[in-house]
Amino acid sequence: MGIFSFLSGSKKIVGHYGLALDIGTEFVKSLIFEVKENKAKVIGVSKTRQRLGDMQSGAVRDIKGVIETCEGSIRQAEEEAKISAQKAILGIAGELIKGVTTIVHYTRIDPEKEITFAELSKIIQKVQEEAFNQARELLAEETGYSQVEVKLVNSAIVEVKIDGYRVNNPLGFKGKEIKVGVFNAFAPLVHLGALQTIADELGLDVISIAVEPYAVARAYSQEGDSSAIFIDIGGGTTDVAVVRKGGVEGTKMYGLGGHAFTQKIANELSLSFSEAEKTKIRYSAGSLEEKKKEKIKKALSGDVGVWAQGLNLALEEFSAELLPRNIFLCGGGTLLPEIKSVLEDLDWRKGLPFSRPPKISFASLKDINGVNDATGKLTAPQYVTPASLVNLSLELIGEETILDDVLNQAVKTLRN
Repeated sequence: MGIFSFLSGSKKIVGHYGLALDIGTEFVKSLIFEVKENKAKVIGVSKTRQRLGDMQSGAVRDIKGVIETCEGSIRQAEEEAKISAQKAILGIAGELIKGVTTIVHYTRIDPEKEITFAELSKIIQKVQEEAFNQARELLAEETGYSQVEVKLVNSAIVEVKIDGYRVNNPLGFKGKEIKVGVFNAFAPLVHLGALQTIADELGLDVISIAVEPYAVARAYSQEGDSSAIFIDIGGGTTDVAVVRKGGVEGTKMYGLGGHAFTQKIANELSLSFSEAEKTKIRYSAGSLEEKKKEKIKKALSGDVGVWAQGLNLALEEFSAELLPRNIFLCGGGTLLPEIKSVLEDLDWRKGLPFSRPPKISFASLKDINGVNDATGKLTAPQYVTPASLVNLSLELIGEETILDDVLNQAVKTLRN
């Protein structure tokens, strides 16, 4: 099922080249890719460090500074790819991004009558209005502002059932009960406006802005009825996505990421932030001397415990039924050995409905359908998110299904 660009309408990648731009708190990652036969080949990669203070918890704080960093990152990727790409898909993250699947049960008056496009549109419209109101209420509660302007970022129909039977195209079916689930991700207009300004200054034509944990979850759940939890630890936030039976149930983000761990190391070892970051990387790679390694391990134990408590709270929102056992990690922050260790411990998941101990593993590019790496650089967990943006852009190339068309009509009505 397709996604749509809600900033400037649905667009296509033309010219066969595109840019995936992951503007993170710690790094800007740029991937230039070539599209052939509904597959993407990454031909240019760069990773450029953000200046401290330009981003905070996934949100832009200094537009000019972020633009300068993005320019450098894109230029490096272009030099490797030997081409430039104006069509871009941008990733967005942050604590105020709200992603949730809204489910509506609709009882038909005449179950013997075939389901029509107009009837299905009416149901989807009801779902979208309910989701929009929920998002505004949540953001108003969290920010303290009663009239928060929000905008729809991503939307996808994740489930349609007729009298308990799952269908791909409900038109023409008969039945009494229709169950429809639609995933929607909303963001404050101020966040989206900052990204659009950055894109305009960079001369990019934005085909879509995508919520990053949604992109990661979609990249790994397009086929089959897989269920999993995806955890992406970036510089400023931890992004969580829950997938059930191949559909994204929801996303959750909280403001604790790699910067907090770096700052702890800086404080404990009396280092500058940049020196502490280098030390953290060496520690994650296991290349520090034993004495310093033990000191860092002890220093991080408390912060990692707090991080795990945050994860527990994030997953509580999805605990109405059993949580998926498979947990996939991505993002540079997951390289800390304490992260995998704390997740393998039983304590962090107290109160959460796991039927068996979770199975922890790292997400890998080889598991993303339709994306190939011609550079050989996309081997680390921090490249999973931008590669997932590349995968998501492929959905903009194929033809729309009936469900896509219905959803698009509902989105246009909601936007108006």
